[in-house]
Amino acid sequence: MQPLQGIPATRNKFIALQDPPPHAHCGMTTHAQFPEENRGDGEFERQEDAFRDWVRADGSTPYAATPGRYQLYVSLACPWAHRTLIVRRLKRLESAIGYTVVDPVRDERGWAFREGPGLSQDPVNGFAFLSEAYRASNPGFRGRWTVPVLWDKQTKRIVNNSEDDICRMFNHEFSAGGPGTPDLFPADLTAAQNALSQLIYERVNNGVYRAGFASSQAAYERAAKRAFETLDVLEARLENRRFLFGDRMVESDWRLFCTLVRFDAVYHGHFKCNVRRIVDYKNLQGYLQDLYQTSGISETVNFDHIKRHYYLTHTEINPTQIIPIGPVLDLALPHARETLSRTTNSRG
Repeated sequence: MQPLQGIPATRNKFIALQDPPPHAHCGMTTHAQFPEENRGDGEFERQEDAFRDWVRADGSTPYAATPGRYQLYVSLACPWAHRTLIVRRLKRLESAIGYTVVDPVRDERGWAFREGPGLSQDPVNGFAFLSEAYRASNPGFRGRWTVPVLWDKQTKRIVNNSEDDICRMFNHEFSAGGPGTPDLFPADLTAAQNALSQLIYERVNNGVYRAGFASSQAAYERAAKRAFETLDVLEARLENRRFLFGDRMVESDWRLFCTLVRFDAVYHGHFKCNVRRIVDYKNLQGYLQDLYQTSGISETVNFDHIKRHYYLTHTEINPTQIIPIGPVLDLALPHARETLSRTTNSRG
């Protein structure tokens, strides 16, 4: 790969900058997008998920894995929510778990339920805003109202708002998909998968947010460098493997996919993760196309929702709210990664 103009040829070296002096902001006052989640040194620290109850097939919790009992509230713009929608599709849980898509444009009132292309009003509770679900579940909740949300129609409260938990519940606890659906958390890969997923989360999934929501030059650079260092490692890993663990698609692949599919459209420009684009990586780009072309997945990707959410909602980052007209992305192109399946080692 040829180095991009202005970028050092050695991949693990970056142009270092210092935080500008206060007068360099030309009189503008800078604010963090989420001040409550920014440390004094400018680092973004995401809030913890507040609802962590569990649906169990064996009846060991108050939440049985009963088809039709739960509703998934998601945003097609949000990578965390997107992953739960993908797992729901892969596990063939469409008839067991309903879902509702919120408006991608969010204001100080939070995610809203409205009618529009690819979104709808709330058919379960008639909520106007997702915040109502949070207040109904815990009147004292004071954090951000985030997606995804797994809502229990029976007890009329949020069961869980952690995408990691929801994905595991969909994989392990619901049997509607039956045999033939993929095991996204195979037991023989547990240790290796947990370690790789943690790396992907810290440095890529959340790493782009730590770059984009940083409120100091140093914090931004730390996050952006780690993100590209990790993308380089993943690019090398995928040289001779079709997926992260060989022939098998596991949940780690889909957590990476949800960041990769948004990267060139929003993270590269909006979050200033601009050392390289995903299209500049031979293996990562082919891998992205391969996953996108998996049956049922392209229908879960909505670039209109993605771009409108980031560029219209993050007004501290994009105060003009201008939405870029590009990039042109064709993820349906041939990728030839299926040829790797014949020689790949499927163990971590």
